[in-house]
This record gives sequence, C-alpha cells and structure tokens, in this order.
Amino acid sequence: MRNDSRLILLTGTTGYVGGRLLHALEAAGYRVRCLSRHPEALSHRVRQTTEVVKGDVLDADYLAPSMVGVHTAYYLVHSMASANSFEVEDRHAAQAFAVAARDAGVQRIIYLSGLGSGSELSAHLRSRQEVGRILRESGVPTIEFRAAIIIGSGSASFEMIRALVEKLPVMITPRWVNTSTQPIAVEDVIAYLKLALDLEMNGSRIIEIGGTDKVTYLELMKEYARQRGMKRWMIPVPVLSPRLSSLWLGLVTPVYARVGRQLVDSLRNETIVRDRSANDLFSIRPLGSREALKRALANEDREFAETRWSDAFSSLRVAPGWGGDKFGRRIVDSRSVHVQFPPAMAFWPVERIGGQTGWYYGNWLWRIRGLLDLLFGGAGMRRGRRDPDRLLPGDTVDFWRVEEIQRDHLLRLAAEMRLPGRAWLQFEVKPGRSGSVIRQTAIFDPVGVSGQLYWYLLYPVHQFVFAGMLGGIVHAMRESR
Repeated sequence: MRNDSRLILLTGTTGYVGGRLLHALEAAGYRVRCLSRHPEALSHRVRQTTEVVKGDVLDADYLAPSMVGVHTAYYLVHSMASANSFEVEDRHAAQAFAVAARDAGVQRIIYLSGLGSGSELSAHLRSRQEVGRILRESGVPTIEFRAAIIIGSGSASFEMIRALVEKLPVMITPRWVNTSTQPIAVEDVIAYLKLALDLEMNGSRIIEIGGTDKVTYLELMKEYARQRGMKRWMIPVPVLSPRLSSLWLGLVTPVYARVGRQLVDSLRNETIVRDRSANDLFSIRPLGSREALKRALANEDREFAETRWSDAFSSLRVAPGWGGDKFGRRIVDSRSVHVQFPPAMAFWPVERIGGQTGWYYGNWLWRIRGLLDLLFGGAGMRRGRRDPDRLLPGDTVDFWRVEEIQRDHLLRLAAEMRLPGRAWLQFEVKPGRSGSVIRQTAIFDPVGVSGQLYWYLLYPVHQFVFAGMLGGIVHAMRESR
C-alpha cells in the first residue's frame, strides 16, 4: 500500500462509478475526501482514513471549504435523473465546481464523459461533453475520459439490456439496435480513472476509452441472452425511433424509466473510439464485450452471495409484497424466528437437513418434486447425504449442493434440480437476546418469462412449505434437548 500525501476529492461517491472508485482508491492507500449531500448515508461505507464532508456541487458555499488542500478532484456528477432540466443543472454544477477548483489551487480534475461526435448528438451526450469543456476552460488541467456504455453488475446500461432481454421473449427491434458501440467493462473504467492520477501531461486533454471490440446493441442483447441460456426472437422494424423506444422502455422497465429514456435517446449516436491514444498512455488492455458481460454476471453472483440477508431484511419496516422481495433480477422470500437456544444448538438441526432426516415439513411434497425432477432428467432425491450429521462445502443434499457452510452460523445450498432459473436456500443463525435468531431465505434467479411464471405460480406452495420447514427446525431443536 502506498503512502501518498496527495489529498483527493471524490464527488459522486454514492453513484455507480464513484462508489467503486472510492474502494479502489482506499485499497491503494490514497487520502480521500468525499463530498456528499448526505454524509450520514456514506459515513458507514468508508474507511476510517477517508474524510466525508457535507456539500453540493451546486452550492459554492459548500464547495470552497471542501476544496481546501485538494491536489486532484474527481468530477463524477451528472443530473440525468433530475426532475428538472438536467442540461441546465449539469452546466451550473460544472461552472461552480470549476471556479472552486481554480480558486483553491487544485492541480488536476478528472472527469468521466460520454463518447460520440457530430452535430446530431443526443441531449445526454451533448450535456456530458459540455461539462468537460467547462472544466477544461477553468484553467485547471483536466483529463476528460469519454466512454461508451459501461458494462458491470448494477450499471444503468447493463440493467437496461437485462430488463429488455429478460422480460421480452419476442422483441420488435428498431433501427437503433444496429448502431455500433464500443462498450467497456466497469473494472477497466476504474483502472483508467485511478491511473490518471499519475499521468504525465501538460494542460488538458480528452481521452477516448472503450473495450476491445465494436458491437451493435442487437449483438449485445443476443450475447446476454446466450450467456443466460435464453432463446429470444428479434424482429426488425424500420419505423420505431429512439424517442418512441424510450417511451416504450418506460413501460417495460419502470424503475429505470427516467434515466433509461435519456440513454435510449443517445442510441442513435455511434459511440466508438476513434482516437486510440489511450493505448499509448496507459498499460490497460481492456476486456471485450463478451467477457465484460460474463464478468458482470459473475460479479453480481459474488456480490449477492456476500449480502448479509439478516441485516437486509431486519431493516425492512413493512412486510414484503406478494411473491417476495426483488433484489436485482432475483426474487427473495425470507423469514426468521427467535429461539431460546445458543447458536450451536440452533444450527444443529439446520446442518442435519435432508437425506434420512428429511426437510422437517411436507416431506411428501419434497418427494413429489424429486420424482418430477427425475422425469425431466434431473438427479431427484436419490443422492441423499454423505454424512447424516456434518456437511462440507461441495456435499450433496438430495437435489441441492452445499455452496457454503460456516459452522454454527451459515448454510447455503445451491439447487441442482431442473428449474427455469437458479435457486438457493440459505440458513443463517445469529446470537440474539437470550438465545438466537434463525433466518431462512429462499432465493430464485428466474430465466425469462418461464422463470417468472414458475416462481409466482408455485409461490403459495413455497409459502406453505418454507413456513412449515422453519417451524419444523424449531420443533426438532426442542425435541433434541
């Protein structure tokens, strides 16, 4: 870890790129100051060596003190989701930030913008590039990275592609799906932003970055479908404009409607790297689109597995809706019970689940599910368990497999039965007041419409079985005293 005395100001820390860059800078040992409108929401996510200050890029009174002692400032702010005119807000914010940085003697500004050229740029791309011009004209040496769509778990572009492919078995594809783009993996974007701290340069410059291959949006959607194991039919039509497509997107993906509409409106613009100077300035060799999608899906699995469901669900103030809660593309059903036993005793029946012990409730339903699995070419319930009392990672438990086990604390089983998706069953035991809390969580990652139908049609059965199973675990615990 380096011992770098430079102070770095990071804006947009609660955003997608800013949050990832923060962790990369902290891991590398840099001194970081985060500017946030809501520091209380950020303070628990940073290291003790990172400073969090309250501020708003639109408010000069906050900006001036936040710039004191700063060597390099990252500008990762945009107002695309604003209810007001995002172009006007972006312009005013950039002007205020540029003046404050110049007056404070900041040595460098690093900014992430969007690829695209020509007189017909969308409002989104035009605004992003206008911000870069304002920052460069401040007199503070500015590096403006211009990137096409960013592929990574949780990115707006990735979520938009996923929503379209997952929800629409048949897609009417307008002309813009054949527009060329050069997507870049979020890991590569973070690497460029970090290395820019030490880039030797005079004055300001624009650097175009992208992945190794040029693809169309149609090819991206087809590749996502291939990696998810889904068949999708895409019917081209010549009349559906980006504007009409953006309105339609709001119906298909309401969570991303406002931002998504601005993104779709940009899809008529070709976003490919024309200036390849990044290859000479940096040692980075970026991923291609296929590998970027693969990494995004894999990273999402890892991040999801690391989520502490006991913390996530105990913070909910209202009961989950019918069908469970949604986390990304996954559907989650979770329930907990408090028992007056220490964690070791509470975990004992959990570790013995399946095999000869059974599933503590509705064993006849589990056997029927096993027979159906055999009929469709699966393993069924015949594999049982290696040991009736102890489990190890990789062990089979009927048609499940132990993905992770932490003695007296956690058991996560991955389903190996035939399903239109992927499923996990997780048990977590935590110490509680005068005993323990057992949380049981069923997680389903549906593939397409068939996966959604499978979950919701069987949800009443799941409720019946999972509630009974948790009660059966508590009963077995009491019987073992």
